[in-house]
Amino acid sequence: MQNRMMITGAGSGLGREIALRWAHEGWRLALADVNEAGLAETLKLVREAGGDGFIRRCDVRDYSQLTALAQACEEQFGGIDIIVNNAGVASGGFFSELSLEDWDWQISINLMGVVKGCKAFLPLLEKSKGKIVNIASMAALMQGPGMSNYNVAKAGVVALSESLLVELRQLEIGVHVVCPSFFQTNLLDSFRGPTPAMKAQVGKLLESSPISASDIANYIHDEMAKGSFMILPHEMGRMAWALKQKSPQALYDEMASMAEKMRGKVKSVS
Repeated sequence: MQNRMMITGAGSGLGREIALRWAHEGWRLALADVNEAGLAETLKLVREAGGDGFIRRCDVRDYSQLTALAQACEEQFGGIDIIVNNAGVASGGFFSELSLEDWDWQISINLMGVVKGCKAFLPLLEKSKGKIVNIASMAALMQGPGMSNYNVAKAGVVALSESLLVELRQLEIGVHVVCPSFFQTNLLDSFRGPTPAMKAQVGKLLESSPISASDIANYIHDEMAKGSFMILPHEMGRMAWALKQKSPQALYDEMASMAEKMRGKVKSVS
């Protein structure tokens, strides 16, 4: 390990906090995002924290931008040790309301963006025997109502990570997948969905979370050090996942009653 890391979605939120956590240990960071002002701010904070690196505008839907980013890492750092596929967007709405465009947008960023990130950086990771960190969500495991396209995209990230875990072990490349629940972040800035009421509900859940992006970055750091594959930062998330494994029907019933309540709330607002 030569302490070189690439992070997508590094201009704010969890991506920024991951950058700062590793910056405290003097890592060199390749910071990517579509938000260039946010990137500049992250790099400033990284340098204040004891790290260094460079920024690059990168849309994860465009594979050529990711391969160019990998090339920049090779030129500036001589390679890469950890990649964090963190860039993502939020969406919500009942299945009947979501358009196929909503599905394409969600899958292209939250799932295919991760696929393309892994693909673009794999040659560098083979050389360094590095690590892949894919940021999924508890939505990948719990499939809450009113967010089917988000659930499917994030479940795909978990399935991809499981596939890579078993395929890349022989190459000595580590794989981790992170499934946070709601936490204090600016994810709503990217929210797309058919009803304003759904956005308001998600906003309340984000704001009421007792855990911050910084807490999650610390938890990821500690769990990676232990070699954990599935990283579940929220205690409630760990409990819910244990319940689903033990008694899936109980969880489906709970989610179905939640869907009923959500429909009632959305109707009353609209």
